[in-house]
Amino acid sequence: MKKLLPTLALSVAATMTITGALSTPALAQNAAVVNGKAIPKAKLDKLIANSGQGSNPELRERARDMLITRELINQEAIKRGLVTNDDIQEQLEQARLNILVGAVFEDYIARGGVSDAELKASYEQIKNQFEGTEYKVRHILVEKEADAKALIAKIKAGEKFEDLAKANSKDPGSAANGGDLDWMTPQALVPEFSKVMVALQKGQMTEKPVKSQFGFHIIRVDDMRQAKVPDLAELKPQLIQMMSQDQNWQRTKFEEMLKNLKAKAKIQ
Repeated sequence: MKKLLPTLALSVAATMTITGALSTPALAQNAAVVNGKAIPKAKLDKLIANSGQGSNPELRERARDMLITRELINQEAIKRGLVTNDDIQEQLEQARLNILVGAVFEDYIARGGVSDAELKASYEQIKNQFEGTEYKVRHILVEKEADAKALIAKIKAGEKFEDLAKANSKDPGSAANGGDLDWMTPQALVPEFSKVMVALQKGQMTEKPVKSQFGFHIIRVDDMRQAKVPDLAELKPQLIQMMSQDQNWQRTKFEEMLKNLKAKAKIQ
């Protein structure tokens, strides 16, 4: 499970600095050495990898500062004798158990906690979303209607739709690919867009700009086909994720897991 670097910890770390010279050999294998305690470089690498934010010098330095902050707080807590405080120990144990509860439940669901009947019922509810026609569609998104009209005129005059999309479209997800949205179903798009798209023929482009909440679109349908409905096995991860968003379902499943655990346990 990917986790973002904690914003609060990073902001705290940004206000703190570490002084003192570090030897080159120490830095080669460690991210930092704080009051003689080494923070391995591998720990920094793992933190960045788990962040899901890629890697760049700025992020790496922020992550390093965060690890330094953690180590400083840990050392200070030991110095002040807080780690042996009964109340603190109880809170730490509770935090540990909370993490384990979540981890055990997640593993229970992943290892067959969802029955075939539940999956089939969920599949039947959503499979119709994949039925119907798919459209291979491109678009150019601009802020002003006048700009959209000018681009339509250029395309009609012979300029390539793809080149104009790369140069002018405000949609970062498709502009670099010449406006290509790949294969889409009407349900996956905003109503204003899909209504016009389904009315176009293969190879046809809109004569007028199409307004949506994002701006003004120029739409072209390159191809169309009957949608292939994924089978249950293909959709299983999404189905489980969808069911897991229901709090009542989570509660029922958690109670089911506890019942199973107690049934197998030897409790005296």
